[in-house]
Amino acid sequence: MIKAEFTWVNGKLVPFAEAKTHVGAFTLHYGIAAFEGIRCYKRHDGRSAVFRLHEHIERLFESAKICAMEIPFTAQQLEVGCAETLRANNHPEAYLRPIAFVGSGQLGLGARDNPTETAILTFPWSPLLGDDGARDGIRAHISSFVRGHLNTTMSKGKISGQYVNSILAKRESQRLGFEEAIMLDSDGRVAEASAENVFMVYRGRLYTPPLEMAILAGITRDSVLVLAREAGLDIVEQSFTRDMLYAASEVFLTGTATEIAPVREIDGRIIGTGKPGPVTQQLQAAFNKILRGPGEPRPDWLYYI
Repeated sequence: MIKAEFTWVNGKLVPFAEAKTHVGAFTLHYGIAAFEGIRCYKRHDGRSAVFRLHEHIERLFESAKICAMEIPFTAQQLEVGCAETLRANNHPEAYLRPIAFVGSGQLGLGARDNPTETAILTFPWSPLLGDDGARDGIRAHISSFVRGHLNTTMSKGKISGQYVNSILAKRESQRLGFEEAIMLDSDGRVAEASAENVFMVYRGRLYTPPLEMAILAGITRDSVLVLAREAGLDIVEQSFTRDMLYAASEVFLTGTATEIAPVREIDGRIIGTGKPGPVTQQLQAAFNKILRGPGEPRPDWLYYI
């Protein structure tokens, strides 16, 4: 349940219950919308900061451009709108969901004159796979749903309609008793989880699929790679197969909603010792220190409210 008092809609704060759109909205029928998932954290010193807000808003504009939509606000206006919405809702810690979508007017795939609407929601939301998942690890499976090919999906955009495939994969995993689905691409290579990037430790090296594959260029993924380099880890951005994943000593998932979630089991195979491994724990600790402190290891990644 989303709990908020206000929502930012087209440049103004309005009561949450009044933030509505028409059933004829183009996006509702055809799935064209660009969105972001962002988090604000209450830090060790009591201040609240949004994590990598600039990068998220920059990606929102890139996604809108991919969708041939023009957002009628500047990036700076949306950053200020995020801060205003957090303050209006008195949310010292929250998830933020900016979204740009096509409103009502005409239907039909070729309709181009409908207005682009922009909104920002903020609401409290725990890590997507739960605090237990972050601490103990989760169970995953290789989904029967395949990640869309580079020529059929715009993989670098966070586009609403493209998440149907991920939703089906997620629902399949839940029905089968798993917490998460890991999706392969059309060539059988490990691509993504339903809403996270995938990492593994294999023979002492940290692997993650490369950006030339059909994966989202995750901001948490990028943050983890920066932290891993600073820690002196041996990093390989390279495609790999499910059997390498089965044989890995550690597997973890990254994403804004999920943060860093260890995977303890895949398709009934125990990963490593069945508990979060040392590399995963090291990166979790470094990541959490940036988010909450103490100290301020990466001030350039924090936008204070």
